[in-house]
Amino acid sequence: MRLNNRNKAVYYNFIVSVVAMLLFCGIVAFLMEKYIYNLLGWESGLFLIIPILFAAVFYFRGRQIFEYDSDGEALNFKNRNVVSFLDKALNDEFPKYKLISYEIVDAIILKRLYITISSKRNNSVILKYDISYLNKKELNDLKISLSKVVKNNREQKRENIS
Repeated sequence: MRLNNRNKAVYYNFIVSVVAMLLFCGIVAFLMEKYIYNLLGWESGLFLIIPILFAAVFYFRGRQIFEYDSDGEALNFKNRNVVSFLDKALNDEFPKYKLISYEIVDAIILKRLYITISSKRNNSVILKYDISYLNKKELNDLKISLSKVVKNNREQKRENIS
């Protein structure tokens, strides 16, 4: 199964542009209010606080573009920002049999996917991906696909033991 939200990259670029413009306009308005007009007093700080909150929420929600591919014998996860200088892109590919479990954490602002895989050196490794920008259908498809892989791995493990 393949899942991606690359087609929404234009939308996310627009949001980044709007947030950057709000931040810039907020700084200009704050400086003009503070040094030229001086009408509002302490309320002029809202010109900075509100755009900074928008920018912080957008940043802390994580990487916008998520790609998942479970076709074949490997699982492929890609997670990146539309603005490349914000964060390093993640790209992981590993065989399906290494997947032990997964967990989706749904907080108020963000959603994270935690993948536990087996490794040779350690017993397990946890990989983290930002899935805040997936819609409900994409999220359900991801859960179904990962559940199938985990279920198949458990059945294979039982067959190998007996």
